[in-house]
Amino acid sequence: MMNVGNPSVQAVILVGGKGTRLRPLTLSAPKPMLPTAGVPFLTHLLSRIRAAGITDIVLGTSFKAEVFEEHFGDGSDLGLSLTYVTETEPLGTGGAIRNVLGALTADTVLVFNGDVLGGTDVSAVLGTHADSGADVTLHLVRVGDPRAFGCVPTDSTGRVTAFLEKTQDPPTDQINAGCYVFKRSVIEEIPSGRPVSVEREVFPGLLARGRHVQGHVDAGYWRDMGTPEDFVRGSADLVRGIAPSPALPGPRGESLVLDPAGVDPQAVLIGGTVVGHGAKVGARARLDGAVVFDGAIIEPGAVVERSIIGFGARIGSRALVRDGVIGDRADVGNRCELLRGARVWPQVAIPEGGIRFSTDV
Repeated sequence: MMNVGNPSVQAVILVGGKGTRLRPLTLSAPKPMLPTAGVPFLTHLLSRIRAAGITDIVLGTSFKAEVFEEHFGDGSDLGLSLTYVTETEPLGTGGAIRNVLGALTADTVLVFNGDVLGGTDVSAVLGTHADSGADVTLHLVRVGDPRAFGCVPTDSTGRVTAFLEKTQDPPTDQINAGCYVFKRSVIEEIPSGRPVSVEREVFPGLLARGRHVQGHVDAGYWRDMGTPEDFVRGSADLVRGIAPSPALPGPRGESLVLDPAGVDPQAVLIGGTVVGHGAKVGARARLDGAVVFDGAIIEPGAVVERSIIGFGARIGSRALVRDGVIGDRADVGNRCELLRGARVWPQVAIPEGGIRFSTDV
């Protein structure tokens, strides 16, 4: 096993995506900066890397790049040394890795997609890479239904044999989990100055040239946080202790209320609900698996289920929001009903009873 704290390992986190599937929340903040169980989502990943003894981290940024440095600075508050490299035009996953080459000094480079919530032992992935002598090692995770993902079969020694596109009849339940260990020399081989897909070009190309690509397979917690449904579930799993995170040292439970927030004693908070700083929840409001950002107001009797309520938004009295996304400073009027994927854009005001899915009785 590789020694924890080995300075010959650097980490790269790709955080350049626009987060379009989470709009309107990502109009104001990049996805990795959205509050998740009380801290920016990226903090959970940074803490996991730090727990594995790796302190030198490069952030590959693009969309709203300045927001990351404004929040994390040089990383010293987290015991890290952070470097920022910005893409001026989108280069794809492989191109983004190649783009940070100038900031890489280590021989072993650990690469993460910045939108994955995981519980895998990072040190174990590095150990597999070192023990196998691979050019690249991929973290692979087993999922119950692999049809929505590309599959990555391995042989009896764990060596990757193919990269398969999405199919209705997958030959394996192993999928690419968005965490890779590269020899630095392999990153040098990626073409520069143009978009490159690591999944469609770099990895299949390595196999075609007979290079050693190893799989590290486990069944640890894993979730791509790209959709509102997954973002809500990932946040709730963190609050309830289902998803591990060194960034949340306290006890886990059915809800997390951040100080200062005003929650009426008659309100019900369950399902891993998070209530952000300065938010207010009125009497008899019911929040089940809700993600309420800072400064939002949930009026008395409102029901919010499996939904994200943006910064400073207001949900009116006896309104119902289920499986929805409410943008920053939007105002959902009393007795409105927003169901099944409804999205309200920032600062939009819906009048009392203005949208309903049932008759007004």
